[in-house]
Amino acid sequence: MIRNIQEFFKIAATMVIGSMILSNCEPDADRLGSQFFQDGAQGVETSYPLIAYTVDNNDSVRTDASRLQAATLGAFKEPQFGLQKSAFVTQVRLNGGNPNFGTNAVLDSAVLVIKPQYSADSVTTVTNEDYIYPKGAVPAKIEIKSYPVSKYGKAKILGKTIFNIKVEEVTDFLGSSATQVRSNKLVNTGAVIGATSFDGTIKSVKVLKDTDNTVLLERAAAIRIPLDSTFIANKIISKASSPELADAASFIRYFKGIKISVQEDDGYILSFDPSTVELNLYYTNDKVVNGETTREQNAYAMNAGSPNVHFSQIETDLDQLAAYRPLMPSDSILGVSKIYAQGMGGPGLGLKVPEGTLDAISALYENNKIGIVSAKLRIYTDVNSWSNDYLKPSSFVVREKVNKVDLSSFLEDMNALYGSGLYTLVKAYDLEKNPAYYDISITQTFKNIIEKREKKSAHFVLNVGTYTSDVNGALLGAQFPNEGSQNFNTRAFTPNRAVFVGTDPGNEKSAKLILTYGQKQ
Repeated sequence: MIRNIQEFFKIAATMVIGSMILSNCEPDADRLGSQFFQDGAQGVETSYPLIAYTVDNNDSVRTDASRLQAATLGAFKEPQFGLQKSAFVTQVRLNGGNPNFGTNAVLDSAVLVIKPQYSADSVTTVTNEDYIYPKGAVPAKIEIKSYPVSKYGKAKILGKTIFNIKVEEVTDFLGSSATQVRSNKLVNTGAVIGATSFDGTIKSVKVLKDTDNTVLLERAAAIRIPLDSTFIANKIISKASSPELADAASFIRYFKGIKISVQEDDGYILSFDPSTVELNLYYTNDKVVNGETTREQNAYAMNAGSPNVHFSQIETDLDQLAAYRPLMPSDSILGVSKIYAQGMGGPGLGLKVPEGTLDAISALYENNKIGIVSAKLRIYTDVNSWSNDYLKPSSFVVREKVNKVDLSSFLEDMNALYGSGLYTLVKAYDLEKNPAYYDISITQTFKNIIEKREKKSAHFVLNVGTYTSDVNGALLGAQFPNEGSQNFNTRAFTPNRAVFVGTDPGNEKSAKLILTYGQKQ
């Protein structure tokens, strides 16, 4: 086991220097050891066409709690990939069993709170120095800060940013936290129990008492959706002493959950932390002081995120696609001129080095004793199909395909060099331009294919997203190899997509393998 970065470096250097025989070049993370070229060596960089095709992911990806660091909500439609629409489904959990709401409890309001990602540096602040806090008529100052949520898609539709968000009761039992859920799972719903019109901004509120700046009220920036008070009162408040509210297991079979969605079919997709979703109940009850009964205000928070069953439900509409065609059996044999990659369960990219190319490079290795310094796959976005202002993918997860796509481990380059500071799996260039292009570093993997000939193919599958890590930067997939290292990634909640140039002979932007090797003269 590699115990530290120094050991990573030693192993990396040993692997690379063993085959280094090249001349002066700029050192680069993709050209490990090229700065050590020996006298009398000649460096060669050449490119070979790839077989490129679109991989059908069946518009599905796991989106249950174990995969969902962020949930998505919204809808976005454009002519290349059609409609992609995301809803959030979750159980709701009591704050302990047998809640006691007191004597003569009356629900004033119920509010569902969602905290989306937002642009903290684009804040607008409004302050009222003469505010009167209603509870006790206290002179105070109120500060309201507005932030635009982070969006993928269209910032405005017909000049507006409004989404109509609705909350529905789920009528299906959603299972336990161990339940695996895919993004195309459908659930039955009952009544609409909440709704709001969302203009694309969220607000934080802070109220300070004039006399001593005591904080009287503070609410984080969030989407706050009012729920049907009558429904919640009948479902929860009036059931306080019933068996249905005795414990969590009973409650999630009684009140099975909620679904949050938008009514529109176009606009944008936003992201939020599913673990922070909550349902707050505001109610009053009787309070007896010195024999006199008064009404007391209370709040009861219910968890609608972690540790409940929750998942993103993602809908696509392939009938609206103008350019993305059904996949053909010949695609992975001959390649196609345009290829498509989309996060959140959409298609991925297949890139394969032709067998004839592998044979030719193997012959160079056997007969000319070349040393492979760098191998990378390069792909370009297609300017004819994808010249727009939508944020392009910044990274991919990359899997090797031997007999099937390998989910159990990372590329050999990742296993050997991740964390050394010497290796980057994907480098993205010109993301603000058209075209953008990407280099996927497969040096160690390709060296093993050529030098060891343990595998008969060099075949890779790319999907939009990146690998997830813990707070210390360690890859989660490396910590849970029995669950499939490749499964720990952001595919489930990365909405980016793009059209790329595939196998297109005569097009300099055609997908290619770029190989750098050394050979003594």
